Amino acid sequence: MKQRIEKIQNFLKQDEAALVYDGSSRFYLTGFSSSAGVVVITQKCAVLFVDFRYIEKAKQVVSNMEVRLLTNQNKQIGEVFENEKIKKVFIQPLKMSVEKYNDLSNAFKEIEILKTGDFGKFLDQLRAIKSEREIGLIKSAQELTDTAFQHILNYIMPGKTEKEIALELEFFMRKNGAEAVAFDTIAVSGKNSSLPHGVPTEKPLEKGDFLTMDFGAKLGGYCSDMTRTVAISGITPKQKEVYNIVLKAQQMALESIKEGKICKDIDAVARNYINQSGFEDCFGHGLGHSVGIDIHESPSFNTKDITVLKDGMVLTVEPGIYIENEFGVRIEDMIVVTQNGCNNLTKSPKELIII
Repeated sequence: MKQRIEKIQNFLKQDEAALVYDGSSRFYLTGFSSSAGVVVITQKCAVLFVDFRYIEKAKQVVSNMEVRLLTNQNKQIGEVFENEKIKKVFIQPLKMSVEKYNDLSNAFKEIEILKTGDFGKFLDQLRAIKSEREIGLIKSAQELTDTAFQHILNYIMPGKTEKEIALELEFFMRKNGAEAVAFDTIAVSGKNSSLPHGVPTEKPLEKGDFLTMDFGAKLGGYCSDMTRTVAISGITPKQKEVYNIVLKAQQMALESIKEGKICKDIDAVARNYINQSGFEDCFGHGLGHSVGIDIHESPSFNTKDITVLKDGMVLTVEPGIYIENEFGVRIEDMIVVTQNGCNNLTKSPKELIII
């Protein structure tokens, strides 16, 4: 935690400060989670302001900066600015409302509020490369998610509804240690499986359905994310063909990942194979995204991201084919980029499972 603050202080000039309101970024910098608060960082000091609800716990948890009770936000921030002779303030413009920006501008008329996005990008770059501790937490979250998948295989049967599948996954993860689910669980079957982010319904599982489950746990403040598609009591040759194409596309992408590669080039490996297999219009989302404190972080595997992969980045690899009004298939693993390749944190089998 201390090194993270020092890196930001090195980013700042003597008359500059940074304000961090975003909850995930505050957690990254302090190790403390709260629904409200602000971190103020200058070259010489770092302060976490939280209100009465959190002050006692924050003082127990936060060790890398001063913790102060928040009573009058702009007044207290202004006192820090005055003491440090601050003339410019960095914010995270993509994570701040217009209302909040206007409030800051009106409160600190003599100070330039820098909304260029430079600081936000810098903080995103810091968060993109995970420490060994962060990777350990993500790995633990994924181990729980893998265990949940093994559990759900014994629960799935014709007649169970999509909602029942989603709820059972979530209950199992919470019961076995997750502090929360990482995102709203997706469990879609039959024609609904052609919806990449479909919402679980009361539709019962039927023979011949594909069931796609996208789910994850949160442990120690960090997320996991995986997707598996299974078949209910037999499938058609077309379903098998599509499944194998998606699996091959993922395997090719995984084999292409290593430090120094460009994100969009990894996306192209899977996308080109799917296109060449005759499903050019059926893979409409990016190949993957970074995972950490938030379920979607930067960088991403998509057609535009030119970020160079670095050792310690954690991303998903999740190609899919979605045939409207028929079915869909998605397979998703979570990996850590290494100098010579990647480590796959997802251990669940990917060969087609027929239940």
